[in-house]
Amino acid sequence: MTYTPTDQHSTPTPAELREQIEHTRHELGVQDLAEPTDVKARARQKAGQLKEQAVAKAGELKLQATKATSQVQDKLPDPVKERAARAAGQARATAAEAGRVWEEKAPAPLQQKTAQTAQLAREHRTLLLAAAAGITVLWLARRKS
Repeated sequence: MTYTPTDQHSTPTPAELREQIEHTRHELGVQDLAEPTDVKARARQKAGQLKEQAVAKAGELKLQATKATSQVQDKLPDPVKERAARAAGQARATAAEAGRVWEEKAPAPLQQKTAQTAQLAREHRTLLLAAAAGITVLWLARRKS
């Protein structure tokens, strides 16, 4: 796109002015100079990269945690597994009873806030599980050393 003046003495139209500006910008490389100073765009780009890295790391940690859990379960003797299953059943029953007591005695605003928090946790379950898996892996690694 080259600029060719139509008449030196006439007033340029807005379209001609835009063309002149674009031509001058192109010649001076103003766009290339402006890019490093566009802080918002650079921040968005960096945030996107960090998000991708976090998702990838969460996937790795989830895989490691699954592997570690499987290894631990394979090493457990059957009596321990049975006791753990009984304890889990008792914990579920106790939690159900606590839930019933909660519904009977807790004030309504507190129940609503708790329900909102539980919904938020359900919506971000993968992230919470990945974080828990990462913590578990770190804990197991520290115990081994």
